Amino acid sequence: MEDTSQYRIQVAVQVRYLADQSNEAENRHVFAYTITLTNEGEHAVQLLSRHWIINDANNHVQEVKGKGVVGEQPIIKPAESFEYSSGTVLATQVGVMSGSYRMQVVDGGEFSVPIPKFVLSVPRTLH
Repeated sequence: MEDTSQYRIQVAVQVRYLADQSNEAENRHVFAYTITLTNEGEHAVQLLSRHWIINDANNHVQEVKGKGVVGEQPIIKPAESFEYSSGTVLATQVGVMSGSYRMQVVDGGEFSVPIPKFVLSVPRTLH
């Protein structure tokens, strides 16, 4: 098992529903999300890759894997943050996303950072 105690990466998520890009009649619901990664550890790290699992209310699962995020593999120094925005399209009004980032410590070791599950929901759909 990896010892990640010295590598503390905080993941914060903000979600927005993009009504102007969505179409209820066509079951197209577009969401944007902004991720802020804050390095609370002692070492500079580089984000190498991402792995997303996206579930809609019909239990349709999309799995997305790729190098970096939004075309970048940022290096995040201790006490610094990296923020990016991206999006996804669901066929239902509600869904969830979760996943992980693969990070590399600038001195060579790799570790995984979990992305906590978060909800994608059209406004006023969930109470």
